[in-house]
Amino acid sequence: MSASPDASPAPRVWWVRGLYMLLMALAFQLATSVLLVVALVQWVLFAATDSAQPRLARFGQSLALYLAQVDAFESFATEVLPFPFSDWPTLDPVA
Repeated sequence: MSASPDASPAPRVWWVRGLYMLLMALAFQLATSVLLVVALVQWVLFAATDSAQPRLARFGQSLALYLAQVDAFESFATEVLPFPFSDWPTLDPVA
């Protein structure tokens, strides 16, 4: 028998999950640094052009989704590993 497609992945061995958690904590720190840079660049461009850059705003939103995925993994809310072990989070198209 096979598991249903929406079934949760099997729990990992505690030390393997610990290694993944360490790696994801480092990725979280890197992503927050990138978010800081994006925010500063967006602020400078807004000050210069008096309008926000939509591509930077979309990237910032997808980065926030990524940080939420890492947080969910780190806090044991999910067993699904975030990027680079799964796809980068995408935004729903704006209607």
